[in-house]
Amino acid sequence: MSGVLYVVSTPIGNLQDITERARSVLAEVDWIAAEDTRHSGPLVRQLGIDTRLISCHDHNEAQRAPELVARLREGESGALISDAGTPLISDPGFRLVRACQDAGVSVVPVPGASALLAALAVAGQPSDRFLFEGFLPAKGAAREQALQRVAAAQLTTIIYEAPHRVLALLEALAPKVSPERQLTLCRELTKRFETVRRAPVAEILDWVRNDSDQQRGELVLVLAPAAESQQLGERDRALAQALLEELPLSRAARILAAHTGLKRQQLYAYLETLQS
Repeated sequence: MSGVLYVVSTPIGNLQDITERARSVLAEVDWIAAEDTRHSGPLVRQLGIDTRLISCHDHNEAQRAPELVARLREGESGALISDAGTPLISDPGFRLVRACQDAGVSVVPVPGASALLAALAVAGQPSDRFLFEGFLPAKGAAREQALQRVAAAQLTTIIYEAPHRVLALLEALAPKVSPERQLTLCRELTKRFETVRRAPVAEILDWVRNDSDQQRGELVLVLAPAAESQQLGERDRALAQALLEELPLSRAARILAAHTGLKRQQLYAYLETLQS
C-alpha cells in the first residue's frame, strides 16, 4: 500500500457500519489524517487500531497537505478520514486529495457510510436526480439567495443543518414553498434516537417548534422537488431569458411572476441559474 492515500469512510453513528476493508486499511497505513484527532482517537481505539493520527482540518489543510504529500512520495501510505461518514462531503480534504493527484500520488476511495446517501435512501422522495446543498450560508444575502434557490429547485434537495439553527431554517423556508411541498427530516441517523419523518414543510416546522428534542443531534433535511405546476413551460422559459437580457434580475423576476402567477422568490432563483 506504499505511496497511496486512502479516502476512508467511517460510521456516522453505529460503529458496526465500519466496513472490513476500512478497518484493515486504517490498521495498515502509516498514518491517519483526521479532521479532529480528539474525536477520531476514541473511534480508532474502539476498532483496536493504534495507527498514528495527524490533524488535517479546514484551518491547517493548506499547510499540512505539502507535508503529507512529501511523506507519501517517500513511500509511506496514509488514510484520510472525517469526523464521521465520507470525507469531503461538507468536510475538509479536497486540497489534500488534489495535491496528491497533482504530485502523481494515487488516491483510492474506501466507500462506506454517508449521511447524505442514508437520508436520501429513507426520505421517501424522488432519488433519480438530486441537489446537495450541504450547509446553507448562516446569514445575509447569501443565505436568502440560497433559500430562494432551494425553494425553486425542480429536483430533490438535500440540506445539512446544525441543531441550534434548524428551527430558523424551517421558519425561513416555509413561506417560500407551496403548502403541499414535502420535507423529510432525518435526525441522528443510525443512532439510538434515530428519527425520520416526512410531511409538508409547515407541519415539520410545527413539530420541531413544539418538540425541542428535534432540535438536537445531527440533522439532514430532504426537500421534495417543486411541483410541476410551479415550473415554467417552454414559452415562459423563453420569456424569462428575454427579460433577463434587458432587465435587472429582480425586475425580471417581478414581471415574470405577474405573467405566470408563480412565486417571485422561486422565479428569482430560477433566473439566477440562467445567469450562472
